[in-house]
Amino acid sequence: MIHSYKITGMSCNGCRTKVEKTLNEINGIEATVTLDPPQAIITMEKHITTEKMQEALSAVGKYSIEMEKEPHKGVNVEEPVKAKSCCSSGAAHDHKMSDSHTVAAGKYYCPMFCEGDKVYDKAGDCPVCGMDLVQQPVLNTKQQYTCPMHPEIIQDAPGSCSICGMDLVPMEPSDSEENKTYLELVRKMKIAVAFTLPIFIIAMVDMIPNNPLLKLFNHTTWNWIQFGLSIPVVFYATWMFFKRAWKSVLTWNLNMFTLIGIGAGVAFLFSIFGLFFPDVFPAEFKTEMGTVHLYFEATTVILTLVLLGQLLEAKAHSKTSGAIKELLKLAPTEATLVIDGKDKVISIHDIKKGDLLRVKPGDKIPVDGKITQGESTIDESMISGEPIPVDKKVADAVVAGTINGTQSFVMVAEKIGSETLLSQIVQMVSDASRSRAPIQKLADRIAKYFVPIVVAVAVITFFVWAKFGPEPNALIYGFINAVAVLIIACPCALGLATPMSVMVGVGKGAQSGVLIKNAEALENMDKVDVLITDKTGTLTEGKPSVEKVLSTQNNEDDLLQMIASVNQYSEHPLAQAVVNFAEAKKVVLLESNDFESITGKGVVGTVNGKKVALGNKKLMEQFASIISDDLESKIIAEQKLGKTVSYISVDGVGVGFVSISDAIKATSKEAIVELMRQGVEVIMLTGDNENTAKAVADELHLTSFVASCLPEDKLKVIKKLQAEGKIVAMAGDGINDAPALAQADIGIAMGTGTDVAIESAKITLVKGDLQGIVKSKKLSHAVMKNINQNLFFAFFYNVLGIPIAAGVLYPFFGILLSPMIAALAMSFSSVSVIANALRLKNLKL
Repeated sequence: MIHSYKITGMSCNGCRTKVEKTLNEINGIEATVTLDPPQAIITMEKHITTEKMQEALSAVGKYSIEMEKEPHKGVNVEEPVKAKSCCSSGAAHDHKMSDSHTVAAGKYYCPMFCEGDKVYDKAGDCPVCGMDLVQQPVLNTKQQYTCPMHPEIIQDAPGSCSICGMDLVPMEPSDSEENKTYLELVRKMKIAVAFTLPIFIIAMVDMIPNNPLLKLFNHTTWNWIQFGLSIPVVFYATWMFFKRAWKSVLTWNLNMFTLIGIGAGVAFLFSIFGLFFPDVFPAEFKTEMGTVHLYFEATTVILTLVLLGQLLEAKAHSKTSGAIKELLKLAPTEATLVIDGKDKVISIHDIKKGDLLRVKPGDKIPVDGKITQGESTIDESMISGEPIPVDKKVADAVVAGTINGTQSFVMVAEKIGSETLLSQIVQMVSDASRSRAPIQKLADRIAKYFVPIVVAVAVITFFVWAKFGPEPNALIYGFINAVAVLIIACPCALGLATPMSVMVGVGKGAQSGVLIKNAEALENMDKVDVLITDKTGTLTEGKPSVEKVLSTQNNEDDLLQMIASVNQYSEHPLAQAVVNFAEAKKVVLLESNDFESITGKGVVGTVNGKKVALGNKKLMEQFASIISDDLESKIIAEQKLGKTVSYISVDGVGVGFVSISDAIKATSKEAIVELMRQGVEVIMLTGDNENTAKAVADELHLTSFVASCLPEDKLKVIKKLQAEGKIVAMAGDGINDAPALAQADIGIAMGTGTDVAIESAKITLVKGDLQGIVKSKKLSHAVMKNINQNLFFAFFYNVLGIPIAAGVLYPFFGILLSPMIAALAMSFSSVSVIANALRLKNLKL
């Protein structure tokens, strides 16, 4: 028995793992739990009640389970027993959390994505890793206007000042939260350096024989001065590190700040104790002058270097989300509304569907719509990635954010706000950037045990040095090396390795017209070894045109009138081509009754009391239409020329055919050659007939093809290939491709296709040709290579750094690692990972 359950209370991937583990510990249950959607698919050997599962979940957290009212296909149903809903296990966090898929703009998320796609309402730090939360950029923020002479005058629309009459000017946007965080870190960095530098100088000069500073004050006085200077550094500039460390211990989410807090905190407290109570310490802890060895300079330098690392990371983070910011800049804030022949400047937020908008030369197009008057050349490179401007005329579609050329035109608004392609691209890029790649599971597993192991290594280091270190300073060596281990072993680089590469890669793809739905798709695209492709609209232009209508009995114009009258109710591209052909010939369309569209076969209807059927051979067979040998031979001859041919029957007798051509895209052959060179098998699945399919396959040198495919046939082919262990990508653009796109390991939708196909796909190609697949495969390979480099660096850094900090080189080379050098190395390890990820921005697709 397989059952589907809804899980309430999961707030992060840790919750998901806990719930899955708890359910699997119940005898007779195999459970798979997902976070998005929050669901458990459970296989049972025998019936197990929901109450029993709820009891197990309640024992490990505030989770609830209930049977889903509408289970997925193939999942059995039992009578649901509702479990009392409870708060999320993340309720103790300082910030209210919400679903980023519904309200992401303006929210805050962890740059290390510790909790997947969870977001927060307020700025702060991540409750898991302690990193500063980053704000999600907002699309189309409301533009406000103010008077340059009277800044207290603020309004939402252009106009004049009510005091002095001057024209109002747009207000400068306020600093983003991200920029405010960066500026706050800069201010703290200045304070930290200002007070740390004197402490460092005092400590270094103390190592010089005949210390000149002792002529001013004695050793004890200088220690007190160091203590006083360290207070602003510890309790203001870097106090946040100790708060995060304390919080991490309370919640047992041990992270980099745990190690920093313990290491620097122990050094600082030791120094204070040594300053106030020097007589308590044994002789080996004291200098020749009887004062205790203090570590105010080590504490402040370590904390200042960690702060420098945070500052550099904050700067680098802003670059990783640069693609989203560049997309946001494309959105205009104003539009020119045409009312009664007059132009009026309005806010982008005031546009309504159906409004007429004038787009002047050089203006950004405000919303998605169609040109109603005039023509121009549009630069669509920011959306499609293609640098060549596109000519547009009346009835052509235009997209928000693209840039008008040198002519003015009027357009009608069809999609506004979040409906525009630009808004959808921003949202998709945002969601994908915050999703987790499967490879990240490795880093997650290691990070879970990493900090406790490091603390244990630090403790062992102290006792080993205390026992076997050189006298009389064995305890000091143990103390310093233990602190160095804690400081250098920061897991930050490990946590950043995957998400930084994913964020930059997804953004790079968006700038090149390749929209990636999630990190899993980005990772799996590199593994694809079979590409299934549709014909119409994927390999071909998707703009079919009728070449001729042949009639064996009636006048051809009469036959065209009948089939066009039936097709006027169909939305299929081939049907539209027939109607357009009839209209061009000025054929008057008649009323059609009993219209029916039969998926994958064609259409039928009644015109002037006659039953008309137009479609492929399967449709003729379904209605037992009689096709003469002469008509069949003529159709086959046409098909061998690569034409799509639809049979025409009237009252069960074949009376002719319509020949339709759809040009193969110029880029298709080149893309297929490149994909096959990379070892990808390319298979065409089409609903078209064998002869037409073969003609197209031969021209493109495809690996193989299958003709006369219904939607369910495409599904079967994909499942068969997957059963053979193939990683299958499916490229399509029609409604009939949606099931196959969903079944494939990677569904690739042409941006020129239907919304249903795009929704079912994991990758969308804005321009809609196979070159986009080549780009996405190249991008996937580059991102995975980058992630592996980051992971190797992070692992190698810690594997090498921890033993050196512990002092393994000392017996052989006399080398020890100062905690200050360890802090510098730790800070720059994270920055190095981000810098490596940023190299993806220079990738040529």
